[in-house]
Amino acid sequence: MATEKAMFAAGCFWGVEAAFRQVPGVVDVTVGYSGGHTEHPTYREVCSDRTGHAEAVQIEFDPDEVSYERLLEVLWGIHNPTQLNRQGPDIGTQYRSAIFHFTPEQEAAARTSRERAQAQFHRPIVTEITPASAFWPAEAYHQRYFEKHGMVGCAIPAESSAEASGEARPTVAPPVPG
Repeated sequence: MATEKAMFAAGCFWGVEAAFRQVPGVVDVTVGYSGGHTEHPTYREVCSDRTGHAEAVQIEFDPDEVSYERLLEVLWGIHNPTQLNRQGPDIGTQYRSAIFHFTPEQEAAARTSRERAQAQFHRPIVTEITPASAFWPAEAYHQRYFEKHGMVGCAIPAESSAEASGEARPTVAPPVPG
């Protein structure tokens, strides 16, 4: 099986990882840091907002089972891409929304997908689309965090949610092969 990689940032990486692990065709998901200027950053360093990294997930997927375009659809459904440098109560550049592309084809798909997703939001999507840079896996205790702690997802207070602010937000469609 020949696999491909995708890399996204959409707030706290624990929930992003859990969501993508449920998508048929996703082989593996690793949480870590990307988009910054420090080598081998630690969680503490990334949270200091001085490394430039985003909390990100690197996804290994089977393109015969799920398309990159389907992964982008999932991405738009699991976070609010109109929030700059935050998701819900988590604030800082490490929580920014980003698509890190590995190929020109991924870049084109990301730009098309962002344009299509914009119709679902009242505010402009601020998700950055940039070439993938070094990905640094996060510390072991962050990997599969929800599974290790018997959690299902993050609880975002209603006052922080897109719905409470009047923002139209897409719902997460059940994952289907792309």
